[in-house]
Amino acid sequence: MKKEEKQTEQPGRQHLMDKLPRTIRDNYVGSGKLKGKVALITGGDSGIGKSAAIHFAREGADVAIVYLDETKDAEDTWRAVEGEGRACLLIKGNVREEAFCKKAVEETVKKFGKLNIVVNNAAMQFPADNLENITSKNMHITFETNIYSFFYITRAAIAYLEMDDVIINTTSVTAYRGSEHLIDYASTKGAIVAFTRSLSGNLAKKGIRVNAVAPGPIWTPLIPATFRGKDLEDFGKDVPLGRPGQPSELGPAYVFLACQDSSYMTGQVLHINGGEIIGG
Repeated sequence: MKKEEKQTEQPGRQHLMDKLPRTIRDNYVGSGKLKGKVALITGGDSGIGKSAAIHFAREGADVAIVYLDETKDAEDTWRAVEGEGRACLLIKGNVREEAFCKKAVEETVKKFGKLNIVVNNAAMQFPADNLENITSKNMHITFETNIYSFFYITRAAIAYLEMDDVIINTTSVTAYRGSEHLIDYASTKGAIVAFTRSLSGNLAKKGIRVNAVAPGPIWTPLIPATFRGKDLEDFGKDVPLGRPGQPSELGPAYVFLACQDSSYMTGQVLHINGGEIIGG
C-alpha cells in the first residue's frame, strides 16, 4: 500500500507522501519584494501554505505559521524558512476556535513587532456522493475551518494592519464550477470569494488590499488524506494541462498579491487551475 493511501486523518501529513509536492522551484530567485515584511499563514506547515511561506522568506519576509497538529511538517517548514535567512514562528492550534485565532495574531505581533501580510489558507474537505451523506459534524467542521477562521483571523489582524498591508484568501476552482462530491466544501469556497470582494471594499479606504487565489487540483497532503483508489490515481488529470498542479506553481502568485507588484488590485481572484476557463 502506498503511503498516500495510509493517511486517514485531515489535513494530512506531507512527510508521509510517496510523491512529495514540489514547494519551490530550484531556480526561483528572490528579489527583496517582501523585505522587512511579516506574514501570518494559516495551514502553513505543508502544501500551498508551505509554498507561500518559503516564497515569502526568499523574498525577505519573516513568517508565522499556524498549523493544527502536523508538527513534523511544521518543523520542516520552519527549517526551510530559516534556511532562507528569515525568522519563522510556529503556532500550533485549531483555527476553528476564535480565541486561538486571536492568540495566533497576538503571538505573531509580539514576536515580530508588526503584521503586514495575512494569508487565510487552512481548509478541510469531506467528499460525499450526495447531500444526504454529508454529516452535520463534517459540515460544521468544514465551515468552521474554511470560512469562520477567515473571519476570526482577519478580525483579529485588522487592528495591526496599516496602509499597503494585504490579506490573501485561498478559495478554489470549486467556487466557480461547483463540485458534486464536495458540496459543503465548494460552498465554503464560494463564501470566501464573497468575503474577499466584500472585505476589499470595506478596507479600501484604509489602503489595505484584499485578494484571493483560486487553485485548481493541486497536489497537497489534503488530497491523499481525503481521496482513495481511482479518485486519487486520476486526481487532476481532467484539466486541459492533464495533470495536477504543484504548490511551487502557486507560491509566486501569493508573492505577487503580497507585494507592490499588485498595488492596483483589490477584490480580485487569481485562477491557477491547469487551464479551466472560469468566469469571475
